[in-house]
Amino acid sequence: MKFNTKTIHGGQHPEPSTGAVMPPVFQTSTFAQSSPGVHKGYEYSRAANPTRTALEDALASIENGARGLAFSSGLAATDCVLKLLKPNDEVIAMDDLYGGTYRMFSKVYSEFGIKFHFVDMNDFEKLESLFNENTKLVWVETPTNPLMKLADIAKIAELTKKKNVLFAVDNTFATPYLQNPLDLGADIVMHSATKYLGGHSDVIAGALVAKTEEIGEKLHFAQFATGATLGPNDAYLVLRGIKTLHLRIQRHSENGQKVAEYLEKHPKVKRVYYPGLESHPNHEIAKKQMHGGFGGMVSFTFASEKKEDSIKFLENVKVFTLAESLGGVESLANHPALMTHASVPEDKRKELGITDDMVRLSVGVEDAEDLLNDLEQALNS
Repeated sequence: MKFNTKTIHGGQHPEPSTGAVMPPVFQTSTFAQSSPGVHKGYEYSRAANPTRTALEDALASIENGARGLAFSSGLAATDCVLKLLKPNDEVIAMDDLYGGTYRMFSKVYSEFGIKFHFVDMNDFEKLESLFNENTKLVWVETPTNPLMKLADIAKIAELTKKKNVLFAVDNTFATPYLQNPLDLGADIVMHSATKYLGGHSDVIAGALVAKTEEIGEKLHFAQFATGATLGPNDAYLVLRGIKTLHLRIQRHSENGQKVAEYLEKHPKVKRVYYPGLESHPNHEIAKKQMHGGFGGMVSFTFASEKKEDSIKFLENVKVFTLAESLGGVESLANHPALMTHASVPEDKRKELGITDDMVRLSVGVEDAEDLLNDLEQALNS
């Protein structure tokens, strides 16, 4: 089954008792049993709920995995992966990460005796040198937030297999329409389903997809034991979003490419971060492991290098909305240093290149001409 068909039919079946094409919202906490321990596959909604199961089956299908799991947020999904670790274990992570992920790693789990190494995943010699007998997980975000750095998933997977280390990829920015980490050798894929999978800025949700049933069962146990499950209403919304994922990402990618090319030529712009540009340092990796486009996320900095110019720009956009988050049908604009990455220490931001004049755009599915006109008037403001 091809991807465009999977988004609509993958892992999906009409509801058996009524024939409903879309699964109902099973708004129930518990399920009747005919005898103690004898039931129809469902006992209690924290363990499993039919609406959530429908979503989880769809997630596994579009990511080509064995088991999908739906969570109350993307951070809850990330947290579940880290619950597979124990004190003195070590994690090698991408140096450029979503601010909430960095906060969880550096402020929460580091306090539990887990050691984190943050490294440029394209410095393969440095990456390999960090492995030791305590290394249990490699965590990669590609493309990254907000610098749009890429990591070679297949190359890293060769190393993690050799070292017998779990390999997880945050695939939020690319989505399974553009990139399939499990096919490239990863063991776990994570999504903030709030973003492109939901696609309409109306739900908070997270997802994990495991390559094997064994890993999937370990993750499910951790989820069941600690309770960060997704409610049936939210599961329904994400499942509905997945039905149009292929259509939306096509337009996000088309518009993202046009916006990036426009900004790259603008005299008031210093640098544009977008993997679809030939000027992007990881463009060849993007061409190798992404397909069907390069997504709708674009970051840029100002020729003036002034924080004030980025703030004024953001105060003057009209079609773009100044707001956190990304991946919805509407275009959003964000100031990473003051908003999504404020939890990353200033010296760390400077080290990574997240400057105070950086703006991150989530390019939506509006008419591209309207988006470019809005950028023009805001840049000239």
